[in-house]
Amino acid sequence: MPPFEVPEDDPFGPHNLPYGVFSTSESTDRRVGVRLGDHILDAGAAALSLGSPYASLLARPTLNPLLAAGRTTWSDVRRALTAWVTVPAHREALEPLFHPLSSVALHLPFEVADYVDFYASENHARNAGRIFRPDAAEPLTPNWKHLPIGYHGRAGTVVVSGTDVVRPSGQRKAPSDPAPVFGPSARLDIEAEVGFVVGTPSQQGRPVALGDFRDHVFGLTLLNDWSARDIQAWEYVPLGPFLGKSFATSVSAWITPLEALEDARVAPPKRTHPLLPYLDDSAEEPSGYDLRMSIAINGEVVSEPPFSTMYWTAAQQLAHLTVNGASLRTGDLYGSGTVSGAEPGQRGSLLELTWNGRDPLELPNGKRAYLEDGDVVTLSAWAPGPGGSRVGLGEVSGRIVTG
Repeated sequence: MPPFEVPEDDPFGPHNLPYGVFSTSESTDRRVGVRLGDHILDAGAAALSLGSPYASLLARPTLNPLLAAGRTTWSDVRRALTAWVTVPAHREALEPLFHPLSSVALHLPFEVADYVDFYASENHARNAGRIFRPDAAEPLTPNWKHLPIGYHGRAGTVVVSGTDVVRPSGQRKAPSDPAPVFGPSARLDIEAEVGFVVGTPSQQGRPVALGDFRDHVFGLTLLNDWSARDIQAWEYVPLGPFLGKSFATSVSAWITPLEALEDARVAPPKRTHPLLPYLDDSAEEPSGYDLRMSIAINGEVVSEPPFSTMYWTAAQQLAHLTVNGASLRTGDLYGSGTVSGAEPGQRGSLLELTWNGRDPLELPNGKRAYLEDGDVVTLSAWAPGPGGSRVGLGEVSGRIVTG
């Protein structure tokens, strides 16, 4: 199908236009592209062809220059791109600049400056509390309803969808073992998340307020924060996740601009505890997102987590991340934390889906308590768009290989 002839119900129509970085079989040079249906438009070449003032931002091998340009420029560029792919007068000039997705290689779309992961789903936190502290009267830790809990990860191990994930090795110790042993993780897990990509940096020492979220965050991407539960269980007391999570974090090849998700904005769940002023969003515009996620293992859908149930929003996470004066940098990435709904079929990790291995999943190719070598995990999602349309989020997939 010609690139401009996108069906009206295509989730990657002109109402979406996510950004990616690609190369072709003719050249290894990386280029910024915009997805339209099953094609990608060479955005830099299009800008040069049409004499656009944005050519210097788009004719780059990474999205970082565009990210750094700020919210006004983001809106201007999106407005221009929408016109380029919808106004018939541009078709003759732009059609040769489209490439079928099947013919290109997709790359990590931005250079990751820093990586932080949160723990923002009350359903996930309660499930984890019940699993690891079954005798506790309250499964949530005392701080959970007062601040978005998070940890720092490794930016250098953020990889693009389609990259194999090598099974990590590390120390493990079961409660009944006399001493730790070293070896490959036997409890390799997923965490279905949404990642937020920072564009505009901030000054060190000056916190970012709730209302400034969309001035700093360019867009979002699906994210799988792979987790070695057995390594994590032995190492995380008292400082938190380290080797159990730092070996790989997979993100989609597509960054969806926040502007494409205006119709998906929703209010977060009702808060049950008073919030300190810097986190109190009761007077702010709704900053939750209605994203419908799906988790498939070897092609079999095992869960459909709803992002709208997340207790802490991305705006609150950004405010908390910077309230101590920490600065933002262009390319910072922060994950929402595992997305889990209230129902068993809405849980965002195997830890919850199998209740720490007690209730293995029944898959066509055998039972799974945790991931086996050769397993392929794919996260996908969509959100409500304008006029009843759907906004597709680019999937993120990874295959487990032997370490």
